[in-house]
Amino acid sequence: MKFAHKVGLLLALALAQVGVGAMAQNYPGRPIKFMVGYPPGGSNDILAPIVSPRLGERLGQPVVVENKPGADSMIAGEYVAKSAPDGYTLLVTSIGGMVFSPVLYERALYDPVKDFIAITLFATDPLVFAVNPSVKASTMKEIIDLAKNSPGKIFYGAGSPPMHVAAEMFKKQVGVNIVHVPYKGTGASLAATIAGEVSLVVSTVGPALAQLRAGKLRPLAVTSLKRDPLLPDIPTVSESGLDFEIVAWTGLFAPAGTPNAVIDKLFGELSIVLKADSVKERIASLGYDTSAMGMAPAEFSSFVRASIGKWAKVTRDLNIRADKK
Repeated sequence: MKFAHKVGLLLALALAQVGVGAMAQNYPGRPIKFMVGYPPGGSNDILAPIVSPRLGERLGQPVVVENKPGADSMIAGEYVAKSAPDGYTLLVTSIGGMVFSPVLYERALYDPVKDFIAITLFATDPLVFAVNPSVKASTMKEIIDLAKNSPGKIFYGAGSPPMHVAAEMFKKQVGVNIVHVPYKGTGASLAATIAGEVSLVVSTVGPALAQLRAGKLRPLAVTSLKRDPLLPDIPTVSESGLDFEIVAWTGLFAPAGTPNAVIDKLFGELSIVLKADSVKERIASLGYDTSAMGMAPAEFSSFVRASIGKWAKVTRDLNIRADKK
């Protein structure tokens, strides 16, 4: 009986492996969904529609972008984490959804390491501190002086966790009291600053670039170690006398348990898409850094884990919560 039982288990395992192999070989057999955890106007929403149609052409199936905002990408993240691990429901998210949100929210809806497989990096994007043109500040020193002279009277907008954390690091380092106003996405925080609802905004460069160039926002500094090539006249926070650096990123993830063959196929086709000069030039023209795009799954997974190791501690030390009443 024991021998027969073992034979049965081995047969079942073999059949399961054959089934997985067949599924991967026939993948994709229907449309794929890119779930974006933020409203239109943010980094993830800008990048997903650039990549998705080109990936669809290579795979022979449509890749549809669907926005599912809420709880700083955690609603979309939970949805994908609980989806069938078959490669048809994928998550386009950022350092916000994978690193900051699980720490900022008391009740995390997923584990960024255990519940997902990292596929590849789309692009990185520094943040920019910017003000409404009516604000009498053209540098970080001037906004610091203004804040010190008017404690609690300057409000800043942040549309996702990286911006919130960057602003709180800034506040702690220089000892100013500026008030956080949360918005549902970067697009909303930019619109609020342009309308004068808040004086200061922290945004990724990509979504803010058109408004900065049009003079509807005045940039003060970028948060990368080097100046942004599309904003060459704008100093870094380091050049402005501050001691921090933060760069956002956006990538693609699949639910844990997705077959390796499916991950390999997705990455193989994406690497071709992301290496195309037309795609790189298009993404770079929107303010993104393409130097690290197209990381292999193992490299991207290590990159994500390193981000979690670094920023989870910083976020906890700042003692901020996204869901604090």
